[in-house]
Amino acid sequence: MSVWLGIRPLMVCSALFAFAQFAPAQTKVAVINLQQAVFQSAEIKKADAQMQATFKPRQDKIETLNKEIAALAQQIQSANGKLTPQVEADLTTQGQRKQRDLQRLQDDLQADATAYRNDVLSKSSDKMQAVVKKLAEEKGLDLVIDVQTALYFKDAMDLTKDAIAAYDKAYPPK
Repeated sequence: MSVWLGIRPLMVCSALFAFAQFAPAQTKVAVINLQQAVFQSAEIKKADAQMQATFKPRQDKIETLNKEIAALAQQIQSANGKLTPQVEADLTTQGQRKQRDLQRLQDDLQADATAYRNDVLSKSSDKMQAVVKKLAEEKGLDLVIDVQTALYFKDAMDLTKDAIAAYDKAYPPK
């Protein structure tokens, strides 16, 4: 009986080794460029257009302030000593006030745009991951990895276009 106890672990190790050689060949793997899939979805393209439209008036205000500041600076420079000290001080004060307003507008716009973009991308990324999971289950895949972590893959393994199509079908832009 002690002979069988010594052989048994050897047989188990041999069986595990044999299984390990065949297991990778049975694993179905695909890759996806998740960032590209999210950014090329119809929902994100529409959200980008909405974001541009929403923030356009503020961008226009920033451009107007930039022009006003440049005009004041040009006025001071072109006068070249022809202005009274009081008028020059008033123009400089106006320029400084407009510069502060400009900085405040730029900071607010940047913060609001970043928050808007992050919110939309976060929600879309979560939905895309769910779409990829469903797509993987439908295709019988065992593993889906992002192309950013893959050193090499065959084009046939790329699910990006399938994921975009499935996402656009599941979440058409409203």
